[in-house]
Amino acid sequence: MPRIEVATTIDAPPEALWARIEDVGTHVDWMADAEAIRFTSEQTAGVGTTFDCDTKVGPLKLTDRMAVTEWETARTMGVRHEGLVTGEGRFTLTAVGDGRTEFAWAETLRFPWWMGGPVGGAVGAPVLRAIWRKNLARLKALVEEA
Repeated sequence: MPRIEVATTIDAPPEALWARIEDVGTHVDWMADAEAIRFTSEQTAGVGTTFDCDTKVGPLKLTDRMAVTEWETARTMGVRHEGLVTGEGRFTLTAVGDGRTEFAWAETLRFPWWMGGPVGGAVGAPVLRAIWRKNLARLKALVEEA
């Protein structure tokens, strides 16, 4: 069960960064691996929100079912993956002074047997880490250009 972690510092205060990420439906704007998000709950923000995310990594496509498990405005957003790939993920925003924010993204994922199980996870972790680093670069550009 690999733990994948990436982080970047964004030239914006946590509140401004949160304003860009709190609408989960817009994550497709900066996540290259997220093709579409469909809410499966009436609510679209906060703990208890559920959604399906069409995810594509290389030739692999799947629907990632997720539930928001943690929501602390301008600080933390956590999710539980409930689809074929299971696990937990979390965004953490930390003020680092001078109106800047460290955005940390950590995921612990379990892959099904047909994706190689633990071996597939170990092989896939560096690929996902590289994709998520690029995603954070895209988010950084979107926030800093605003």
